[in-house]
Amino acid sequence: MATARAPSPSDRRPAAGASDRLRRPGRRDPEAPLAIDLALQGGGSHGAFTWGVLDRLLDEPDLRFAGVSGTSAGALNAAVLATGLAEGGRAGAQAALRAFWLDVAAQGACFGRWPSLPGAGLGAFNLDQNPFFALGQLFLRSFSPYQFNPGGANALRPVLQRHVRPAALKTGPLALFVTATAVRSGQPRVFTRDDLSIDALLASACLPQLFRAVEIDGEPYWDGGYTGNPAIWPLIYETEALDIVLVKINPLQRPGQPETPEEIADRVNEITFNAGLIGEMRAIHFVQRLIQQGLLSPGEYKDLRLHMVADDEGLAPLNPSSKLNTERGFLEALRDQGQVAAERFLAAHRQDLGQRSSLDLQQTFLRPAPRR
Repeated sequence: MATARAPSPSDRRPAAGASDRLRRPGRRDPEAPLAIDLALQGGGSHGAFTWGVLDRLLDEPDLRFAGVSGTSAGALNAAVLATGLAEGGRAGAQAALRAFWLDVAAQGACFGRWPSLPGAGLGAFNLDQNPFFALGQLFLRSFSPYQFNPGGANALRPVLQRHVRPAALKTGPLALFVTATAVRSGQPRVFTRDDLSIDALLASACLPQLFRAVEIDGEPYWDGGYTGNPAIWPLIYETEALDIVLVKINPLQRPGQPETPEEIADRVNEITFNAGLIGEMRAIHFVQRLIQQGLLSPGEYKDLRLHMVADDEGLAPLNPSSKLNTERGFLEALRDQGQVAAERFLAAHRQDLGQRSSLDLQQTFLRPAPRR
């Protein structure tokens, strides 16, 4: 199976026997829960939307999570999910996710402390019009974390230490893949059971404007969104599941044209964080076409079934600034939207799981820009 980007020297190579799992998926017991993989995007506090999606999917007893690939906030969700499943099953995972996100809200300073201004609707949680947020952004453009945080403190560390057990990540039932970006080479590194740690999670969520690079084995790492948001290829190589459910929180398209420096920087960041995923989806689409044309055998290569849970319309009022807002009311509103989005997905596509793709890759990820 080809993917968008062959594993680089800094990536984790497929383990011995991984190619066999890639080419010959095992037969499924029709009485057993359907194994699915999850691909969880990062996006700051918008990861609370994914909390809601996971909470709803955990209510489905005939679905089993085989593997999860996560980046940044998606990696944090994945690690808390894996810890909860290992220690308390489905109900334990739901309780763990809730406790984690409410702790993020109580901590308040994980990404800064900028309260939103009074207003109605989800757009009220945008921070653009908050003068304190504007001053904070000006400060971040003038000084690096190496200047304003010489001690290297990371407010996420104690939160993760309270809610993630590395031993559960290594020995629990869920195969976990966490992507970070190597600063020196610019290549992705996918952390797996062998090397997962609190530091690996912090590396995956390390926005370089806010945090000093996280050093692991002598290599500094930044947010994994720059190279894979999230990485799909580990799920292809390392699990037998054919169904991959992408939980998308990053917009692929934005109406209008950015004009201010802030709008331009925000859109450049969104495009950068989507580039790796789009590339992988292009490669998957190419292989699917070869299988459909009979040029590759579906018995020899994984004919993946792709699905997506998203709510572009519901999240449309949110600007990138809201990704730094960790107010409890906002996180719970995002959770509620995630639950509704998952319910809508199950109502429309539950029968597709295990049978066929419900995500049109061509239309969603590979559509050319409209001509005027």
